Amino acid sequence: MSRVPLGALVAASGISSAGVMTTLIAIPWFVLQSTGSGTKTGLVTAAEVLGLMAAALLGGPIVDGVGTRRASVGADLLTTVTVLLIPLAVSTTGLSLPGLIALSFVMGVSRGPADTAKQVLLAGIAEAGGIRTSRAASAVEAAMRTGRMVGGPAAGALIALIGPIPVLFVDAGALLLSAALVFALIPAVAGPPRPTSGGYLKELREGLGYVKRDKVLRALVGMLMLTNSLDFGLVGVLYPAYGDQVLHSTALIGAMITAVATGGLLGSALYGWMGHRFSRRSALLAAVALEGAPRFALLALEPSPVVLLAGLVVAGIGAGALNPIVLPAVYERVPEAVRGRVLSLLVGGVLAAMPVGSMAAGLLLDGVGLVGALAVFGGMYLIATTFPAIFPVWRRLDDPAPIEGDRLVSQGPRTD
Repeated sequence: MSRVPLGALVAASGISSAGVMTTLIAIPWFVLQSTGSGTKTGLVTAAEVLGLMAAALLGGPIVDGVGTRRASVGADLLTTVTVLLIPLAVSTTGLSLPGLIALSFVMGVSRGPADTAKQVLLAGIAEAGGIRTSRAASAVEAAMRTGRMVGGPAAGALIALIGPIPVLFVDAGALLLSAALVFALIPAVAGPPRPTSGGYLKELREGLGYVKRDKVLRALVGMLMLTNSLDFGLVGVLYPAYGDQVLHSTALIGAMITAVATGGLLGSALYGWMGHRFSRRSALLAAVALEGAPRFALLALEPSPVVLLAGLVVAGIGAGALNPIVLPAVYERVPEAVRGRVLSLLVGGVLAAMPVGSMAAGLLLDGVGLVGALAVFGGMYLIATTFPAIFPVWRRLDDPAPIEGDRLVSQGPRTD
């Protein structure tokens, strides 16, 4: 297989990431300006994550069964329809808060299988093309960071120019282009349907069996549940509040996201180039030390825009290396035939706590103010990122297969 499929996946990931970023900024900004409530903003952002979580926890066998290429294209098309319903409703009958919450949930349900399918496609394409998985993951991560880097300021500028709701058409167009790239340039053999093994529930249990027996996977989920929930509360609730209360500018919010994405692009490129020289645990500790609690402290200090953006670039370097560190470890530990369901369960576990982060950010914003919310979130992030240094299980991050007792497990999961 040539490297064209990987290029197509990299491009599709970057384009869809830019579209997602426009929605991620536009919808919370719309709710915050319309209602003035951090709690209501948190409800809307939490609804999409709940949809993502439901799709991730339950959709893995479907992704494996229909094939990752079909799942990616179909889910992107379904998400396009859902995104377009929001401006359509606003411009015709009007859109209530419960209606927006419902559409946000459906949007999350449809995005979930697309994200999982692209992750599984990445492993198969890299293996078929003879490309180191960490480098392929770094290329996709760099593309996604570039998409955020472009989408963030574009969303801020467009919101100021035409308002938040029309900006959603950008996301719809990005989704259509992403689906077209995967359909046209990634061969069907890269993500064929997997043979079923006795029904949906049995396949779901098999995927859960891998996660339950692998201490490394459980450790990853535990830490990422907490850090991703805090990240989601930061981006979905505290960033818009920071732009409104401190920066008084949507354009500077876009610049903040661009700064993190710029650092992330550098971080993913650096790890793709030289990450294989270090143990994954050492690289992970360095990454979380850069991208973790210092961001919250920096925001709480309310520095000048120049200092703020420079600090966010540094934090982004650590963030950009995280997926290239984690994903190859998962690919190596999970057989190809069940990657869809296992990755879905891992993502679902991580997403499960994210609505809590969003709601907590809204409640803290209304209760103790922006600086207080940043202080609480920063302290929790600091605790979470000490896990790889404290617990011995993280030393197994470089092992290629799950460990039971003193032996490596190379067979499929038990079904008894």
